[in-house]
Formats: sequence, C-alpha cells, structure tokens
Amino acid sequence: MVFSSLLFIYIFLPVNLLCYAVISDIKKKNICLLVFSLMFYAWTSPKYLLVMMFMALINYMGALWVEHFRNSRKSGYILAADIAASLCILAFFKYLGFICEISRFITGVPKIIPQVLLPVGISFYTFQLISYVVDVYRGEVKADTQYWKVLLYASLFHQCIAGPIVRYKDIKDDLRERKTGIDDMNEGISRFTTGLAKKTLLANTCASIVDSVLPESIARLGSVTVLGSWFGMLLYALQIYLDFSAYSDMAIGLGKMTGFHYKENFNYPYVADSITDFWRRWHISLGTFFRDYLYIPLGGNRKGLARQILNMFIVWSLTGLWHGASANFILWGMYFFVFLVLEKVILLKLFDRIPKAAGQIIRRAYTFIVVFFGWVLFRFSDFSMLGMCLRSMFGMNGNKFTNIETNTVIINNIFFVIVAITASMPLYRYIVQKMRSSAASGRVCITYCYNVLNIVLPVILLILSTIALVGNSYNPFIYFRF
Repeated sequence: MVFSSLLFIYIFLPVNLLCYAVISDIKKKNICLLVFSLMFYAWTSPKYLLVMMFMALINYMGALWVEHFRNSRKSGYILAADIAASLCILAFFKYLGFICEISRFITGVPKIIPQVLLPVGISFYTFQLISYVVDVYRGEVKADTQYWKVLLYASLFHQCIAGPIVRYKDIKDDLRERKTGIDDMNEGISRFTTGLAKKTLLANTCASIVDSVLPESIARLGSVTVLGSWFGMLLYALQIYLDFSAYSDMAIGLGKMTGFHYKENFNYPYVADSITDFWRRWHISLGTFFRDYLYIPLGGNRKGLARQILNMFIVWSLTGLWHGASANFILWGMYFFVFLVLEKVILLKLFDRIPKAAGQIIRRAYTFIVVFFGWVLFRFSDFSMLGMCLRSMFGMNGNKFTNIETNTVIINNIFFVIVAITASMPLYRYIVQKMRSSAASGRVCITYCYNVLNIVLPVILLILSTIALVGNSYNPFIYFRF
C-alpha cells in the first residue's frame, strides 16, 4: 500500500483516524496505531513483516542489556553485537547479490547469483532501530521495557517505508502522551494533501516525461538528442526531489494528525549555494544520522584535516552504498565526497573573494550543475547506459542537437516544467509566511484570505490528486527501492 493510492486515502486512513479518535486511553491509541501499522506493512510486504518484528526484538533486547550492563565493558560489547546483527540482516537482504557478483568476478564463485527480494523500508527501519540502541548506550534515552512499543516505533506506517529516519528520542514523549488539537489536525491535513499533490500531479508527470525522453534501452538512448538528454535529466532532477519530498510531507502530515511531530527532511535543496549546503537541506534525517552515529564517533573534524578527509571518505562511501547494492551508487557517493573536500580545502575560499551578488549567482549555478550530474550517476546502474547518456548530452554519439520530436516534447511541457521548478523553490512558503504575519498583525482582509486558503486549498489539491489517481492503481515512490 502506498500513500498515493485511493485505497489508502479513502479507506485505510479514514478508518484509522476514526478508530484512533474514538479511543481516549493513550495505551489503546498506541495499540491501535500498531495494529494499523502492521497491517499497512503487511499489505506491501507480507512475508517480510516477520523480518521487521525480529529486528525490533533484537534491538529491544539489545537496548535492555546495554542499559543493564551500563557501568561495565559488557555494555559496549552488547552494543557492537547488536549493531552487527542488525547490519548483517540488512546486508543479507540488500547486498548478498552484490557481494556474490563481486566474488564471482574475482574468483568465479558462485556460478549462480542468489536472488533475494528486498523487504520494503528495511534500510530506514534498520537505521532507526540502531539509533535507538546507540542512544540508550549514550544515556540519552531509557530503554523501553515493552517490546510492542519498540515495534510501534519501528513500524509506524507514517514513515517506516521511506522515512524520514525518526529517532526514538525525538518521539519518546509523543509515545507516552500526546494530544491532537484542531491546529495540528489542520496542519496535518494541509501538509498531507500538499505532499499528495506533489506526488500525483508533479512527480508522476515528471516520471512519465523522463521515461519517454530517456528510454531505458541503450540503443534508443544513444539516439536521444543533446537537448532531449539535458531536458530529460532536468525532469529527473525535479522528479526525484518532488517524489521524495512529497513522501516526507505526507509522513509529517500523517504524524501531526495523530499527535506525532517528525522533523523536517527537506529544506528546498535546489536553492543551496554549495554542495555542503545542499546536503544540509537534502534528506536531512539521513545526513544527520551519518553525522551523529558515524562521522562524529570517528573523530569528525577534531583530529586534523587528513583524518577529517578520511572520515568523510568513509561516510560518503557508506552513504552511496546505503542507497543501493550497485557500483553507480558508490561512485555517486565518491563524486560528492570529492566536491565536499574541494569545497573545504579551496572552493568556498575562492567563492568568498567574489563580490556578494555575483558570488551568489555563481555559487548556486555551480551547486546545481554538480548536483545535476550527480543525478545522472544516480539514475543509471548500468555503466554502459550511464556512458551512453553522458555522450548523448554532449553530442558524442553522433546524435543531433535537437529535432522536431524533442522540440515538441519541450514546447508541450514547458508550462508544466515552470510549475515544477516553482514547486521546488521556497516561493509558496514565503507567500504563506507573509500572509500569516499580516493576518497576525490584524489585517482583516489578509486574515480572511489566509483562513479561506487553509480550508479551500487542501480540498482542491485532494480533488485534483484523486482525478490523477483514477485509473493509476500503482505509482510507487522512488525511495521504496532503498
């Protein structure tokens, strides 16, 4: 089941909210959420529900033992064993085939590569459970004595499949006591419908255009025009942002409807003025996880420049590998590692010497170009396809700069592209903030418009999204495969 489906929007979610609303006791509310969360996950991946439950059990017991032996060395050994067990399970499902391919390339063994189906969301809930046990080890949270609460934390259907990566310490108070006021409900509905519209009206349309412009056939990809290649990758850059940020919007909105307050996962990354700034704005929960649980424990920037660069290399190697069992993801991680090191050593110092106005333009243009080519690496797991796309972008396949077909696609979609680009910028947030501040200052007309907008816009977005979903029964999010 996905958020952007009629089944979820008009059956699963209303029934869940109704059952949740009629229950007054917080324990029963949590049990209600747990039942619905397990149903939600089982609907998507029924035979792998036991994997999630088993991993929750391992980390539940690990946290209890870590806390019990807090003042002895055993605590550290238990933590290490717990993390190793969790990562081994993740590696089995996500990387076994990749490891076997490398082994066969080097040694010729095994002859047959095992095909293991990846449980949906395993990368996300694995990291959540690891963060929980580490935080118990650090004394930042107390180990929960009830297994079902740890399972609820891992399986909350709002975010268990594609994030954001929620830390136990951020919602521990919400798990014990929470109330959903009218403001939270309104904000939750507004945020959910905004994400739904992003997905159904914008991200899915981007995907459709990308698939038509950049076919997943090496023979056809080689004949794509230069302009068509650039246009297709621009749409892919918009698609991946709109798709993933849409899921985060819906997850945050769903959380607010039931009293949970999840942190933001995106902050308009395409307005970043450096690669460092981009990664502070993109998939924030993943970036902060690697920072707090790997980069800083390795020494961060406290042990000299050489050690800092080594730490960054480790983090970005694993960041790439986290995204998928494929060499292109590792290359993608190394690509950003190189630019982050260059910025730290020289580039940002050079940018600071440029006059402020011109410098901002140059910095933003540089950042988007680097990110743009990063998405080329990200899209193609087949290196022959990757090479073909890059050659097409620079006319090195003997392909034309443009043709009638490319021009027609661009002309037919130019207004849509403008809307998609605008949706990727903070313009709407700026307008809403201005209206909110004007309404707070007592301007009656602005207050009226702001209140009407809050009521009418979610309804309009829901209707438009429903129309888009009719006949489109399955439209998974990009990050489901991670």
